[in-house]
Amino acid sequence: MTATKTSPTSIPVAERASRFAYAIRDIVEEARRVEAAGTRVRYLNIGDPVAFGFETPPHMIEAVERAMRDGSNGYEPSAGILPAREAVAAEYTRRGQPMSPDRVFIAAGTSEGIELTLTALVDEGDEVLVPLPVYPLYTAVLCKLGAREKYYRTDSSAGWLPDLDHVRSLIGPRTRVIVVNDPNNPTGAVYPDAIRRELLEIADRAGCVLVADEVYIDVSYDGPVAPVGSLDLDSPVISLSSLSKAYLAPGWRTGWIAVGGGERLRNVATAINKLGEARLCSTGPMQHGLIAALNGDRTHQETFRAALRERAEVTAGRINAIPGMSCVTPRAAFYAMPHVTLPPGKTDVDYVVGLLRATGVLCVHGSGFGLPAADGFLRIVFLASPGELHAIYDLIADFTKDYLRG
Repeated sequence: MTATKTSPTSIPVAERASRFAYAIRDIVEEARRVEAAGTRVRYLNIGDPVAFGFETPPHMIEAVERAMRDGSNGYEPSAGILPAREAVAAEYTRRGQPMSPDRVFIAAGTSEGIELTLTALVDEGDEVLVPLPVYPLYTAVLCKLGAREKYYRTDSSAGWLPDLDHVRSLIGPRTRVIVVNDPNNPTGAVYPDAIRRELLEIADRAGCVLVADEVYIDVSYDGPVAPVGSLDLDSPVISLSSLSKAYLAPGWRTGWIAVGGGERLRNVATAINKLGEARLCSTGPMQHGLIAALNGDRTHQETFRAALRERAEVTAGRINAIPGMSCVTPRAAFYAMPHVTLPPGKTDVDYVVGLLRATGVLCVHGSGFGLPAADGFLRIVFLASPGELHAIYDLIADFTKDYLRG
């Protein structure tokens, strides 16, 4: 007897998945449709230097190859191999923030570092202060944790610096974390020490943790920026960084968490380690590349910074010359946050999707970083060559002229 088959029904997914959004990659679906229709797409949405021809330093690659040949292909300690943790600790110590290897944890990039850190710090219903505009991974992780983000303003007219009075006004009984992304993605801002000290003081007085996303401290055009924790060694700071940007190895997914704060954060360090044990370990061979990166030659960073400064100046100059557009000149990293004066009733998504369909230029709408859609901001990744950028900004100028005419 043959069993009667029931009609297939869609299996439900977790409710949290419907709340989850990550605009930097979500916009790619539309780009693929544009490509399928025969238009070349210029991807200015993801900050991957390797995709634009910047090369990982050879001594790092050699260290990974050697580790593989020498048999470092099995599971490693969950917190990371000791020499890698020692290298990270020594790096912070050199930069003015003494660090012990037992307060360092090797993660699968800063992205995993963010998730492990926030998971160790916040419960459902807790509040985390994040800058606006925000790197969207923070809000995506908080969504999964059932915690609540509270946005503190940064001011585009003041170089995208934080509004400290607004930060103070948001502190409440459920505040657990203040996130500081400096140098900043998506704006390219670099915070002066006076503001960084104020943020440390706010966190200290509130009894919460300052989570410092410091991935770009070596790609500030005026030279490396000191870790924020070095400004106050007793401050409750957790620093996150990786090999992805300054060491040109984003695909290696190798980063670290460095827990300062002395005894106040000892239990947090224990919790991060416990959570890390559940996922076994980060990639073993790449940890040997980390050691080579932090202990080896860094002359590539000088060349990289100079190349980025040139691209930032091209970007700001060309965008500011387009009627109806403006752009704060970035001071670090490879992102700019231009503004376009939208026609009534239009949103940043309308502009970005219209630009993509008309020209093949793919940017990310500002509302993907938490900004109001009607404000007319978008993020550009300017890693392409200066010549390519000029061609791209020609396309943006022509499109914007027509768009603003309606």
